[in-house]
Amino acid sequence: MTSSRLIEITDADDPRIAEFRDIRERDLTGRENRFIAEGTVVLRLLAGAHAAEGDFAAEKVLLLRNRVSGLSDIIEALPADVPIYVATAEVLDGIVGFHLHRGVLALGRRKAETGLSAFLERLPQRALVLAGCGISNHDNMGSMFRNAAAFGADAVLLDESCCDPLYRKALRVSVGSILTVPYCRQSSDLDLLSAMADRGFAIWSLSPNGKVDIRDVPALERMALVVGTEGDGLPQNILSRFGSVRIPQAPGLDSLNVATASGIALFEMAARIKRI
Repeated sequence: MTSSRLIEITDADDPRIAEFRDIRERDLTGRENRFIAEGTVVLRLLAGAHAAEGDFAAEKVLLLRNRVSGLSDIIEALPADVPIYVATAEVLDGIVGFHLHRGVLALGRRKAETGLSAFLERLPQRALVLAGCGISNHDNMGSMFRNAAAFGADAVLLDESCCDPLYRKALRVSVGSILTVPYCRQSSDLDLLSAMADRGFAIWSLSPNGKVDIRDVPALERMALVVGTEGDGLPQNILSRFGSVRIPQAPGLDSLNVATASGIALFEMAARIKRI
């Protein structure tokens, strides 16, 4: 029964929940591949990934006591060796360092990351990939993954200068899509894109000044959409080396942000692959 698994926490300094303490200032991303998952949807996806023995595993859960009854199915789906801690609102807020109205947290772990070559070899022959270069905003990172999931992208590839997708806010904004869309974060931007080009991917770099209208991109079995950071966008060496596309918009306006632009462009490219 769910109730028999619950471990009451009455002291914010209890060492058993140390990883959840002051999470706003001390996010776990980048620390031995561990991360904080927040919210019911993300916890459900983490539990599913754990049960499927995928790339992610849950290590422990911390819940607001009055949220337990609504999460019984998720709790029961987690292995018995994953501790489920519960606390009152006062204690929970003292642990995390602010008012956590969702009342649902988990400590997750990403298993060993696959090397770039092996990762690319696992992709299907017909594949759509979203690639990010220099993405530093966690909201945009989360939105990119959500777009990738929504439009059926097979993977997200990130260069080594991108922020970690497992940052708590990025994971939350993605609505857990970071746990379901395969991704790889390593290598320089040119090395990353060249590795895809060598495996037959048509590389399309998104820019307000792109040479090709996104609606005119030819349909191919392997396509990659490349997006850059806010402001500077993609560097010229990428835009000149690979095909560039634009999203037509009203004159006099600045470019769309990367979250919106990647969604529009992925929608268009996904439609082309489906017609092959």
